Amino acid sequence: MNSKPLIGINADFRPAKGNAYPFAWSHAGYFDCVTAAGGIPVLLPPVADPNDLRQVLSRLDGVVLSGCKLDLDPTRLGMDPHPVTRPMPPRREEFDRRLAKMVYEMKVPTLAIGMGMVTLNLMAGGTVFQYLPDDVLKSLSHRDTVEACLRHVIEIVPGTKMDTIYGPGEIRVNSDHHMGIDQVAPSFRVSATAMDGVVEAYESIEDNWWCLGVQFHPHDETASALDMQVFEAFVEGVRFQQVDAEDNILSLAGRRAA
Repeated sequence: MNSKPLIGINADFRPAKGNAYPFAWSHAGYFDCVTAAGGIPVLLPPVADPNDLRQVLSRLDGVVLSGCKLDLDPTRLGMDPHPVTRPMPPRREEFDRRLAKMVYEMKVPTLAIGMGMVTLNLMAGGTVFQYLPDDVLKSLSHRDTVEACLRHVIEIVPGTKMDTIYGPGEIRVNSDHHMGIDQVAPSFRVSATAMDGVVEAYESIEDNWWCLGVQFHPHDETASALDMQVFEAFVEGVRFQQVDAEDNILSLAGRRAA
């Protein structure tokens, strides 16, 4: 693939309230990091028609499932809402769920970040912790209610994509969440955990799908310089999957011609 890959990024959304118009936007870090890694960012608003979304995805080379300061609606997960839970607008959650399900079904190369990682895991068959301090024994602090620069150590699983990106051992990452991964979906394997066992990264075990989910925020101003390597690895994975798909098409055409 000689041209730059087109990378979709789901937009955040604010519904109309009082005199405020409904509004869609994106943290600039997402599209700046995609651009710096060699891709062309394409912002995806929360369109309602699944056929429209499928058509767009068929023309993209990869997708970044962005995070969100707000939470998945616990009532949709069969949970009683915790007092600290702040559900995202229904239009955004519905779109994010639909987008995550489609990239999973279509095997679109994907980098899932923060709440995007949680949503993708859910749509692929995994489960969710609503509030880590209550749900995880001796949980670390994963969100600072005052400062946005909380960092903690994660341990990388050898032989994974995270190992390739960062090298073996431990690294420090930014953290801003109280929801998290409970059971990892069957299509994924864990590639990094916090010291309390909370899943901080997973990756696809399917050979035909490049996918990495990270609970931290490599696009954010609180990220380290090394975190840019996550986006670089993603764009490289997009290119690899595109070339592999083209080779398979050429090979199939050759067998048919013979």
